[in-house]
Amino acid sequence: MAKNKFYVVWKGRKPGVYRTWAECQQQVSGYKGARFKSFKTKEEAEQAYNSGEADGDRFPKKQTGAYIEESISVDAGTHGNPGPVEYKGVYTKDGKILFEVQPFPKGTNNMGEFLAIVHALAWQKQEEMELPIYSDSQTAIGWVKKKKANATLVRDQTTEEIWRAIDWAEQWIRNHELRVPLLKWNTKAWGEIKADYNRK
Repeated sequence: MAKNKFYVVWKGRKPGVYRTWAECQQQVSGYKGARFKSFKTKEEAEQAYNSGEADGDRFPKKQTGAYIEESISVDAGTHGNPGPVEYKGVYTKDGKILFEVQPFPKGTNNMGEFLAIVHALAWQKQEEMELPIYSDSQTAIGWVKKKKANATLVRDQTTEEIWRAIDWAEQWIRNHELRVPLLKWNTKAWGEIKADYNRK
């Protein structure tokens, strides 16, 4: 059973403390530079909200930079495209690995990025978390939002393993509501995404 949470919006359409993710989402979805976080108790949420900056930008001083530190960053790594594909998700703030999947024998980078985002969504649901997810693949973000991976890789014996994973991912996102923001990582402004495999 999901735990009750409280949501603080420091920077959004209407900053404040909210009881549900739906209320919080109305304030931050599509809002450039939104700053928000969930808390276990109302007291923690109110204390966190009140410790934010006065006036203008009401968000904690510790959340510096243009990206949201309280988030998950995902990335895929390939050896050739197509080629062996692996992916992982990390906590954006400190780079701690949250999950990592060993290489599929053959796939494409976009397929790996798509799987990484869906894995992050499923992982958060299991952990009862609702953090924004960053990816540097606009293509993969679009596939998740459309609930369909528009991959052109031929499905045969060499690619069957990653295609089975794609089948699972598509089914998962069809059966679950998208409750967290999917955000494009701004590589030009922020450098490589925190989950990067350093294979450029």
